[in-house]
Amino acid sequence: MAHAEVSPVPVRALYAADPARSHGRLFPEPPSRTRTPFARDRDRIIHTQAFRRLKEKTQVFVAHEGDHFRTRLTHSLEVAQIARSIAKALGLDDDLAEALALAHDLGHPPFGHTGEEALDAATAQFGGFDHNVQTFRMVTELERRYPDFDGLNLTWETLEGLIKHNGPVVDRLDRPSWRSIVAFSADYDLRLGTFASAEAQAAALADDIAYNNHDVDDGLQAGLFRLEELETVPLIGPVLHTLRAERPGLDDQMMRMEAVRRMIGVMVEDVLGQTSRNVEAERVTSAEDVRLMGRPLVAFSQGMAEDLGRLRLFLHERMYRHFRVNRTRSQARRILAELFRLFVDEPGVLPTEWFERVQDRDDAERARVVCDYIAGMTDRFAIEEHRKLFNLDVWN
Repeated sequence: MAHAEVSPVPVRALYAADPARSHGRLFPEPPSRTRTPFARDRDRIIHTQAFRRLKEKTQVFVAHEGDHFRTRLTHSLEVAQIARSIAKALGLDDDLAEALALAHDLGHPPFGHTGEEALDAATAQFGGFDHNVQTFRMVTELERRYPDFDGLNLTWETLEGLIKHNGPVVDRLDRPSWRSIVAFSADYDLRLGTFASAEAQAAALADDIAYNNHDVDDGLQAGLFRLEELETVPLIGPVLHTLRAERPGLDDQMMRMEAVRRMIGVMVEDVLGQTSRNVEAERVTSAEDVRLMGRPLVAFSQGMAEDLGRLRLFLHERMYRHFRVNRTRSQARRILAELFRLFVDEPGVLPTEWFERVQDRDDAERARVVCDYIAGMTDRFAIEEHRKLFNLDVWN
């Protein structure tokens, strides 16, 4: 007889964000009869154009290189699942954690971090480009879905978590690319010098867990390295040794999938254990305690952080700088740089809606609008736009 799974019933933590005590929205709205404020935030994020475009934005491999590699959309869904699991186990508000996980990559341009580097270089004299700032601008001004305000009018807690999920950001406020954050916080104080909620911290670690494990999976699928080469790498190596001992006949494909699944579990358990120790050591009893703690509450253990650093080093050497990845990075940089220069120099080739936004603007404002247009592109659309505009044999 099969045994039924018994799920633990989480107890709400004293330091969890409380939707009933949310700081509210910049533009007040009537409450929902069926959803908490944080659940509404999650739903608004899912319905954005920016979220839909993630389906063809790069994680590591350009979206047209294969159907089985992660995109920003599938990555965001996987981060949301892990964030929700961590939040539930810790007694946090899982709707808030999920909302932050789903939104964390909305500001990424096409071609992943290469696209970010290309746009930052292109706009250097006009303030540069930062995908975290772009995510914030996406949900506060660039998405236009409501008649009474620009953006999504998300709760204070969600906005705070988006911009501070990795900790206080006061050291970045003198960067030109962060001027919009400074201006927004001047009118709606996001307390940029404190940590964000435990839910935001859980979402940030879920991102680390997801992309490191799934980059291992994608790298193996792409043939950039073999399972045997991972046996001496921390985190994944011990899991592989255990699996080979338990299931000696397992084929490589199933071994890969089972190893990644188990490694995610190991990392999640480490977060839960270390966070519990932090709560006890710091005597955390409120959400305000989390913000004022002086260090992250939700965290990896020191040993896990060190092992993760060595895994990242392996991926950096064997995957992120592999010549096949370098070739697509090179193409991506040239595509975005050339599109940016063309749109700034000849704004008349922009689509009508975007051309209207650059009319009568100074150079800095025009560059920012062009940057917003390019940042919203998918990989496939950027490649197609470049083909149409730079290939003389294409006339349409």
